[in-house]
Amino acid sequence: MLKNLVFDLQNIGYAYGQNECALENISLKISAGEKLVLLGANGCGKSTLQKVLAGLIFPHKGKVQAFGWEINQDSMKDKVFAATFRQKVGFVFQNSDVQIFCASVLDEIMFGPLSMGMDYAVARSRALELLEFVGITHLMNRLPHHLSGGEKKKVAIAAVLAVNPDVLILDEPTNGLDPKTQAWMRDTLNQLNQQGKTIIIATHQLELVPELASRVVVMGENHQILADDQPVAILENRLLLLSANLIGEHQHVHIHGQNRHVHVHRHVEVEGNG
Repeated sequence: MLKNLVFDLQNIGYAYGQNECALENISLKISAGEKLVLLGANGCGKSTLQKVLAGLIFPHKGKVQAFGWEINQDSMKDKVFAATFRQKVGFVFQNSDVQIFCASVLDEIMFGPLSMGMDYAVARSRALELLEFVGITHLMNRLPHHLSGGEKKKVAIAAVLAVNPDVLILDEPTNGLDPKTQAWMRDTLNQLNQQGKTIIIATHQLELVPELASRVVVMGENHQILADDQPVAILENRLLLLSANLIGEHQHVHIHGQNRHVHVHRHVEVEGNG
């Protein structure tokens, strides 16, 4: 058994409806403190896999264990068990609008702690700390739905962090964000990982891999795991990236410098006139 095993997925499968397979024979172990990137083209099942990890949906076959507990429909019917699990695993959706529903930013961040039974004054104090941490103290009294995409994402992250989860799962966290907010997101996730949180990110952006991953799991369009390796080994495997539809026929990946910046560029051969 892996040291400090958080998740253990054994041959799981999931389908939407009768014919639409989303996950096929997925076996995956994730340890505490990892920074794992689920990499794959749109539609390969990354988001579905994250929802399975977060206990939001349950596989049709196979077994999911988290923190040594089996996670299934029956175990999650136990309200105390479900509350304990939800406190340990936080999920940040790709679309922040689906998880924001309170009348003010401050209320949004206090909602989780209050619903867990935390004292109002303690919940407010924690919310104020998190507002400062994500840099949105000036927005505390604003209506969340009136904020920009980047601001909403910060509210969603602060709201999830308010219950202090061990694991943070984020679906395409930089999608639709301006470059400055993307840089903030990368720095924040790395900082949270250094504080001991397990980070699981789904993305199709190769550029994010060196900055956000200590391990990469590549999912294919066959809804199976194609590879599970170190970031550089994944990025240097052109055949793998092609087969996962992460690059096109004429694209090449280059890794630059100590910081391992990634550039994907198109290589076009021009034929001469003879």
